[in-house]
Amino acid sequence: MIKVNLLDSVTDRTHSVAAVEARVANPRARSWILMGVVFGLVVLGMGVDYVSANYKNASAKDELARQEEIAAKMQEINKQQADLEKKINEVKSRIEAIKKLRASQQGPVSILSDLNARMPQLKDFSLTEVEQKNGELTIKGHSSSEDAVAQFARSLEFSDKVFTNVSVETERKTVNPSDTDWTPADGEIDPDAPKPEVVRFKITCYYGEKPAEAAAPAGKKKDAKDAPADGQVAQK
Repeated sequence: MIKVNLLDSVTDRTHSVAAVEARVANPRARSWILMGVVFGLVVLGMGVDYVSANYKNASAKDELARQEEIAAKMQEINKQQADLEKKINEVKSRIEAIKKLRASQQGPVSILSDLNARMPQLKDFSLTEVEQKNGELTIKGHSSSEDAVAQFARSLEFSDKVFTNVSVETERKTVNPSDTDWTPADGEIDPDAPKPEVVRFKITCYYGEKPAEAAAPAGKKKDAKDAPADGQVAQK
């Protein structure tokens, strides 16, 4: 039979509580407990700081990668923009070179060549006079077709500024024998035969862009003797 001494058990428990209270009341024990709590808090704080630092580091790396990608795209865009500006400048340089070349080639040969390239390919279409004075061209000629004259005027007007400020005047006239190369040796002329008609035209324009007009003093008129005498005339 087992015997339990309840009195000793209660006594021992009281003694144990007293021992714990005594230990807690001991300054050295308190220091150790405090150090343990502090150490635990420090470790916990270091763990939280480590996790937070790792998270911020990962976020910073992602942001750095994104910024580097944006910088690479911007660098490519800047390169394309630089190439485009270079091409635009090259085109502008060519345009200026063409303008200078055209400005330096305003002699009779170049004018007649440009006119001939735009003339209708008709036997009865011809130019009788081409005059350039003070930059203005006066072109005279005749044709049996008024449509051919209109076509020629349009080709001058839409010539990419080779000819500018184009205006045309036409006049339909009946052709008399005196206006042709007819001679009595060619035979008699039938008076009842229908007389042919011809369209005479006069076109005024500028070869290249119209030069800026010099402002003359108010109330002063230019005399004929003051006009420049460098007009160029070519007849066909």
